[in-house]
Amino acid sequence: MLIAAILKHKGTEVVSVAPADRVVDVVRILDQRRIGAALVRDAEGRIIGIISERDIIRGMAGHGQGTSQLPAEQLMTRDLVTVTPETLVVEALGLMTNHRVRHLPVLVDGQLAGLVSIGDLVKARIEEAEYETETLKTYVASAG
Repeated sequence: MLIAAILKHKGTEVVSVAPADRVVDVVRILDQRRIGAALVRDAEGRIIGIISERDIIRGMAGHGQGTSQLPAEQLMTRDLVTVTPETLVVEALGLMTNHRVRHLPVLVDGQLAGLVSIGDLVKARIEEAEYETETLKTYVASAG
């Protein structure tokens, strides 16, 4: 299965915040949208990073209570791992494992086309495995 199949079902909407947005505001957005990360984009819409729950927790460990007033750009992850719609789900899972990330921006010719999470990929793999199981059961039943 390709990342494109996930985006077709999930959609391409991506939540973004500005580099200067305070962490407390980012946390509110993550909570309201029930998501674990938001892209950080500059005034021209370029992706400059991603801020996740994990980034915020690490920030709290290093900055204490003052973390909530810090700008998103101070805690965000700058080195993004990305995929394309043609990336296989199993490849994307490998990237997540190797780079210890839970979200992958999907790019087409350098432009944002969506965002997939570990949850999206695991769900897709489970659906794929269930389909394969049903196909094998049908094959075995018809061969007998």
